[in-house]
Amino acid sequence: MLLRRIARPLFASWFLAEGVDALRHPQGHVATARTALDRLDATVPADLDLDDATLTTVVRAHGAATAVAAGLLTLGKLPRLSGAALALLTLPLALAELAVDKEHRGPKRERRQRLLRPLALTGGALIVAADTHGKPSVRWRVEHAKAVRAAAAKTAQAREALTRG
Repeated sequence: MLLRRIARPLFASWFLAEGVDALRHPQGHVATARTALDRLDATVPADLDLDDATLTTVVRAHGAATAVAAGLLTLGKLPRLSGAALALLTLPLALAELAVDKEHRGPKRERRQRLLRPLALTGGALIVAADTHGKPSVRWRVEHAKAVRAAAAKTAQAREALTRG
């Protein structure tokens, strides 16, 4: 459908831009991740002693995964898998923004937008992941094929019984 061919690249553009930005300029993303990890460690004591080099590598890997998933979605390759990957990759960003939001005070509207943007995009990615292009799901198709085979077998048995009897 033409709508999907236009909407998917538009939807994926934010993910692609964020992923490439995390790859090329990880410093801001590392600072956000560091704040979120410190807040998490203060709340739930977990031995998360990541040095800055390791955290930078994790941020870059996350950015690369996000960019690849967004690129696949843009090209229309594996759209459901790409949508699910983007949803899973974006949810931690929303949680990190929530942690940063409690640390840094600023205009309420700006803080709300920083939090709601990744949440909204996660929801959109979940919708993309669930989109079957108007076709039934694989589960339904398998169950339907089994039911058709069973009905055909019963019909064959009934015909056989009629011809004998």
